[in-house]
Amino acid sequence: MGAVPFPDLPALAKHLREELDKKKFVLLYAYNGVGKTRLSGAFRDLGRKVTEDGETTKRDTLYFNSYTEDLFSWDNDLEYEKKRLLELNTGSKFFNGLRELEMEVQIGKLLERYTDFNFYIDYDRRRPPDSSDEVGESLPPAVMFFREREENGDPIAIKVSRGEENIFIWCFFLAIVQLVLDGAEAYKWVKYVYIDDPISSLDEHNAIVVANHLVQLYRDAAKDEAGEFAAGKIKVGTIISTHHHLFFNVLHYELKNYFSGRASQYVLSRERASNRYELKQERGDTPSFHHVATLVELDKVARGKAIQTHHFNMLRAVLEKTALFHGYTHFGACIKKDPDDADGTLHQRFVDLLSHGKYSLYEPVEMGDETKKFFRKIVRDFLDRYPYNKALFPPDPIPETDPAS
Repeated sequence: MGAVPFPDLPALAKHLREELDKKKFVLLYAYNGVGKTRLSGAFRDLGRKVTEDGETTKRDTLYFNSYTEDLFSWDNDLEYEKKRLLELNTGSKFFNGLRELEMEVQIGKLLERYTDFNFYIDYDRRRPPDSSDEVGESLPPAVMFFREREENGDPIAIKVSRGEENIFIWCFFLAIVQLVLDGAEAYKWVKYVYIDDPISSLDEHNAIVVANHLVQLYRDAAKDEAGEFAAGKIKVGTIISTHHHLFFNVLHYELKNYFSGRASQYVLSRERASNRYELKQERGDTPSFHHVATLVELDKVARGKAIQTHHFNMLRAVLEKTALFHGYTHFGACIKKDPDDADGTLHQRFVDLLSHGKYSLYEPVEMGDETKKFFRKIVRDFLDRYPYNKALFPPDPIPETDPAS
């Protein structure tokens, strides 16, 4: 199947909804900057009705993306610096039935595989009153994290790290997915689950565990009363998008093993000149042919003037896949070290910064001459080091500077 073009994200989102009428899982692979998060928003908007006053009266998609974290915010207790809490924005339907469904128990079972801290949700928070005769103002529910307790048994509040916070939010989301799959009344409105790049928020070393854990939730929900697996029990359509090849790989095998025939997988790309999107069906465990096509594109880019920030995302993906294939733990092993580079990580730092820094979040920006020089050198050395089919590339070497106009 060739690449199918779409003029914009709403058209692509509509196609994915139609796909989920036939399948129950869609797995998408795309580089950072292609539009995965915006696609999740377009998909959500197709199932949402909003009044003139801005009130949402209908929705059908439970989603996890970078905006999910905005539903949680820290109260840092700046006055006393003793009790730091993670507040919940309970105005969102994400938190439906939070107290009644005993979410702490659900979340705790999921969280224990990743961390060693404890938590509880305070539903009855109030601001300290101005006088003893007043009842304090009601405050939003909030999560207290702790590892130790006082002698009287009271927990000693801690502020967890950013990574631990992200894992907690992910497990919170998984607990809600579990309720959706179990048919909980509070989440009957969910027809689709859309998960956008959880590995961007979580520790990349957890990629295998997270992918396995996610599919396990669906496997458990697909068991009948006798405990027998019945894939047809899953009624909710689920899309998972990622830029992470290992996460994609594990999900491919997990879905193939347990939900064969009920899952589709695609590579998503964007033609920047026309801003058109393309969806290409991917049947293998990793977008390998896309890997070679990307390398051909990078060689072409390196020979021209328009080297932009998003090209470092593409380069990093190629380096990561190559490192995985050769058994290395980090893509830096696939970058040639210069004799004058003291610790051998200069070029690696460039790729790190420009593929995962602020640059990847905005529209592409053309690089300066020095950065272009580093980009060309990394691509040139990579092609010299690894024996790709030479017929795919021009015979003359990649230049060090911009070509003459």
